[in-house]
Amino acid sequence: MIRLLLVDDHPMVLKGLRLFLQTREDMEIIGEASNGSEAVAKVEELNPDVVLMDLMMPGMDGIEATRRIKESQPKVKVMVLTSFADQDHVLPAIRAGAEGYQLKEIEADELAHTIRAACNGRTQLHPQAAGLLVHQFASATPGPVGAEEVESLTPREREVMKELTAGKSNKEIAAELVIAEKTVKTHVSSILSKLGLADRTQAAIYAIKRGWFS
Repeated sequence: MIRLLLVDDHPMVLKGLRLFLQTREDMEIIGEASNGSEAVAKVEELNPDVVLMDLMMPGMDGIEATRRIKESQPKVKVMVLTSFADQDHVLPAIRAGAEGYQLKEIEADELAHTIRAACNGRTQLHPQAAGLLVHQFASATPGPVGAEEVESLTPREREVMKELTAGKSNKEIAAELVIAEKTVKTHVSSILSKLGLADRTQAAIYAIKRGWFS
């Protein structure tokens, strides 16, 4: 069972989420919260698997709540569920530690799928949110790289990492770095394996959270 905590300041939204999520055989709603402070306290009390987090709430907002939850309970997965997909919300939410970002217009079955994916450590982003990440990296300049990354990735792998998180294909990366496409594929596989990531979207989020690009 996936144990869920629902966080939203609108009672009707909570009611709607509860109605279709409680019918899922593999999901259990263990609590609800109407603001960020309450969400942080509920996570400490209930230790859910996944938190569905609204962003715009009175008092502590969802971004700050996400940051505090990930600091105190890093194994808890936070998936943002909001009406906003602009740069002022997407990037801070990802930096705060959110594993996923979806809009409230999402269909019920797709929401259930993204919850399962988040619980299993797979990144799920709304296309608008993913597009913002690609734009962020496409125009980014290299930032400081932590010691952990220096030790785990080769200089060439870090070059490939920057290009793939800018949304470039293997063919485009090969042309940019003047190497064979097969070599790029090998580097990408090595990067994901070393960093414990499942896909390129996770690579972008990984880099953002660690300030690789600014």
